[in-house]
Amino acid sequence: MKLPRFVLSPLLWRALVIAWAAVLYWLSEQSSLPQPAKFDGVDKLEHALYFAAGGACFLLSLRLAGLARSTLVAVILAVLFCALVGGLDEWHQTHTPGRSGGDVWDWLADTVGGFIGAYVAIGLQKWLEPKEG
Repeated sequence: MKLPRFVLSPLLWRALVIAWAAVLYWLSEQSSLPQPAKFDGVDKLEHALYFAAGGACFLLSLRLAGLARSTLVAVILAVLFCALVGGLDEWHQTHTPGRSGGDVWDWLADTVGGFIGAYVAIGLQKWLEPKEG
C-alpha cells in the first residue's frame, strides 16, 4: 500500500504534537471530567494512553526531520518531553478550580505512556518509510 507523502512529513507530526498539547491544556482547564469506566486506576490508564499518543507524535516529528538519528536518543527525548509536559500539566491542574493536580502517580503514568508511545512510534516509522529495493 502506497501512503500519501504528507504522512512522512515532520510538519504533520509537529502539528499533531501541537494539537495534542492544545487538547491537553483544554482538558486540564475543565473543573471536572466524565469518568467513562468504574475501576481503580482508570485515570492512570487514560493518562498513559494519552501520553503514548503524544510521545509517538513527538518521536516521529524528530525522526522524520532527521533531528534524532539514534533510536536511543529519540526515545529518551520523547520520554523527557512527556515527563516535562506531564509535570506542567499536573502543576496546571493545581490552579484549576475543582481539580487537585500534583499527582505523582498521574505524572508517572504520563512518563510511562511517553515511553510506550516512543516504542510504538519506532515500529510505525519503519512501517511508514518506503522500503528500498
